[in-house]
Amino acid sequence: MGALVLASRNRKKLIELESLLAPLGYQLKLVSEFSDVEPEETAPTFVENALIKARHATKVSGLPAIADDSGLEVGALGGAPGVYSARYAGTQGDDAANNAKLLAALAETPDEQRAARFVSVLALLRHADDPVPLIAFGAWPGRILREPRGANGFGYDPLFLDLESGQSAAELSAADKNTRSHRARAFAALLAQLRP
Repeated sequence: MGALVLASRNRKKLIELESLLAPLGYQLKLVSEFSDVEPEETAPTFVENALIKARHATKVSGLPAIADDSGLEVGALGGAPGVYSARYAGTQGDDAANNAKLLAALAETPDEQRAARFVSVLALLRHADDPVPLIAFGAWPGRILREPRGANGFGYDPLFLDLESGQSAAELSAADKNTRSHRARAFAALLAQLRP
């Protein structure tokens, strides 16, 4: 179907999303192939931040772009870390520090009050001035564990318990994760809009 630019520099995210887009035949490229500049995610919502990233990727590449803005929302923390998930502990993408801060914030929280969900918002723009971007949403309900489990995935995956399987997101195989994750659900919603 053609090339799509993923508005991310995260190769693990690229691999995860490539398999989700494979049914439509898109070739996915990282925005880092076109620019070293990262747009500032200054918006207070996942939708607005996804649009900021997608618009930047279309401008620097001249190709259609897809952006995912996602994060973890914990009920006992009033929805935090939310849009600040990747920089919750202060440094962008420091998974170990983010996980440590989350565990510390929930240290006194009983198991039954550790409900959480991963959220993903996808924005697809055909060009930089696209007046009607495609927006899709997905959520994955779960619970925050008291210690990390598993070695797969990235981000908060080792602390996120998938209630259906009883495994952490980091214990799931890539194939299993791609059937139940927030991104998989958002992609299913996006693919429904893309199919003729």
